[in-house]
Amino acid sequence: MAAIKSWLSRRKKEGQYRRLMPISRVDPGFIKLKHDKHASPLLDFSSNDYLGLSIHPEVISKSRLFLEKYGAGAGAARLMSGDLFIFHELEDKIAGLKGKEAALLFGSGFLANSGIIPALVGRKDVIFSDRLNHASIYDGCRLAGADLQRFRHNDLDHLEELLKKKRGKNQALIVVESLYSMDGDFCPLVELTFLKEKYNCLLMVDEAHATGLFGRNGGGLIQENDVTGQVDIAIGTFGKALGSYGAYAAASRQMVNYLVNRARSFIFSTALPPAVIGASLAAVDLIQKQPELRRELWDKVKIFKDELSRAGFDNSGFSQIIPLAVGDSDKAVSLAAALREQGIFATAVRPPTVPPGTARLRFSITSHLSAANLIKSGKIICGQVQHQLF
Repeated sequence: MAAIKSWLSRRKKEGQYRRLMPISRVDPGFIKLKHDKHASPLLDFSSNDYLGLSIHPEVISKSRLFLEKYGAGAGAARLMSGDLFIFHELEDKIAGLKGKEAALLFGSGFLANSGIIPALVGRKDVIFSDRLNHASIYDGCRLAGADLQRFRHNDLDHLEELLKKKRGKNQALIVVESLYSMDGDFCPLVELTFLKEKYNCLLMVDEAHATGLFGRNGGGLIQENDVTGQVDIAIGTFGKALGSYGAYAAASRQMVNYLVNRARSFIFSTALPPAVIGASLAAVDLIQKQPELRRELWDKVKIFKDELSRAGFDNSGFSQIIPLAVGDSDKAVSLAAALREQGIFATAVRPPTVPPGTARLRFSITSHLSAANLIKSGKIICGQVQHQLF
């Protein structure tokens, strides 16, 4: 216990101590902190529910239908007696969305990444991972026990340098995200696929923050960049733009059959609840039938970025994720607190989620936020940044 107490004490001194903040959803785009009963609701800039599908009537209706029809839980892992036919229905839809032969559901994005990577590579193999990949990717790399080579963020020259030196004769896996969740920038996928082919590597792309938002029917950045055929495994979640929960891997039929037999986080996990499957099925249909959902979101992203630009802030990039660099963790926490006083909820992101010295506030634009509130919030944010940091 002394070691635990000492560790927690160090985290507090370093400005990296985390506390849970129970909230309640009030109106769309607004949350209320449970401990602050008399305060006004806060505009939520920390949600990943980009298209607002978590409260879409069709998503809720199908979720309720599946709950009543199939029960609260699947009752078992899928390789036991939990393999409900509705899972296959969703997998077929995801395979079609991602332009792949097949797909496989996982309990979460963390379970997908931490289970798939060790299934693909082992101790005699090598992994080439972007330095800013998600923690779940790095946990999967550690579990694999392969030689881990990290290349500088989006630096394909550095990646090729490592490939020349470390590729070896056994299996090699390149792992990236198509849209990086803390920086809001894109991976150069087209150029990356050239290196993948040149050095005969497997390529795994995490599309957690891109699925539903990019591509002609929401199929993600691999679809928008027309590299679906060069990507061996596309990972994604239902818990962000699709508004539900769980994750998937889309790949060839052979690869999916392999994962069914090798991915421990799939084999030894209870299947997702039916209500979640119903919600996800409805969401996948919506993003394909209603492209206006994406157009409306991008209009709102532009409104917010234009407001920041008018105040002289750099907000380059084209995604729905807008980071505001602060650097010092304590300053990031202080700025987040000041914004809460002004009615804005934006989480301070600190190490180890981001590299040391790069603490930031991360603003996620969702369809829940109105144009008027985005303009108002942009003015408040710019004013508080000037006051707090300069």
